[in-house]
Amino acid sequence: MTTFAPILWIVWSIIVLIMVALHVYRSSLEKDEEDQLFLDDSFDHERNAQAAIVARASRVEPLVKVSHWLVAAISVIVIAYYVRDILIQLEVLH
Repeated sequence: MTTFAPILWIVWSIIVLIMVALHVYRSSLEKDEEDQLFLDDSFDHERNAQAAIVARASRVEPLVKVSHWLVAAISVIVIAYYVRDILIQLEVLH
C-alpha cells in the first residue's frame, strides 16, 4: 500500500502541470486581445484578427475547465488517502 502514495503524487503533479500549461497557453493567446468596438468597415482586418483570437481562446476554455475539475478530483483523492492512513494508524479503521 505504500507504493500508492508516490504514484498518486506523480499523477497529481502531471495534472497540475497540464493545468498550468493550459493557463499559460490561454494567457499567451489572450495577450493581444483588445476590448474595443469597430464601428467602421475600414477596420475589418482588426475585427477579424480579434475574432480569431477569441475563437482560439474559446477552444482552449473547455480544456481549462476540465483540468480544474481533474485537479480538484485528484486533490480530494489525495486528501482522502491521507485521512484514511491517519485513521488506520490511530486504529480507528482496521
